[in-house]
Amino acid sequence: MTGDEETGTRAAEIRVAFEGLLQIRRLTNEGPGDPAAVPAEWELTRMVRAVTLTLEAAGHARCATDGSDAPLTTGFRVTDGERPGTVRVEWLGPAGSGAAQEEEHALTACAAALGRMGWEALLYRGPRRRRFLEVEPAG
Repeated sequence: MTGDEETGTRAAEIRVAFEGLLQIRRLTNEGPGDPAAVPAEWELTRMVRAVTLTLEAAGHARCATDGSDAPLTTGFRVTDGERPGTVRVEWLGPAGSGAAQEEEHALTACAAALGRMGWEALLYRGPRRRRFLEVEPAG
């Protein structure tokens, strides 16, 4: 074992799950335009999962955490937003990882990926001047 097997398996699982999400959009979204370009009702009731899947499918790294929620790797983390119908995306990493210096560039790239999939992502500066995205369905 080289350690790459788990990464390859995860990537394959993400591809299959994302194709399923796109199929749900195609089957349930009605109206003008591309049905795959707008979040489905299913996604709106599971926004943390839908946004996480969208970001992982776009190739963005997810932040791994330990049992106490401390970051073990650098990447994004999606949590429920402060307002109903929103989620929050942060860029986190272990102490000394440089995540704070990467966050503006990384979150801008995350916002672009989400925008292509029908989400509106606004970049804000929060406590301790750390940036985050507030994400909601576009429209």
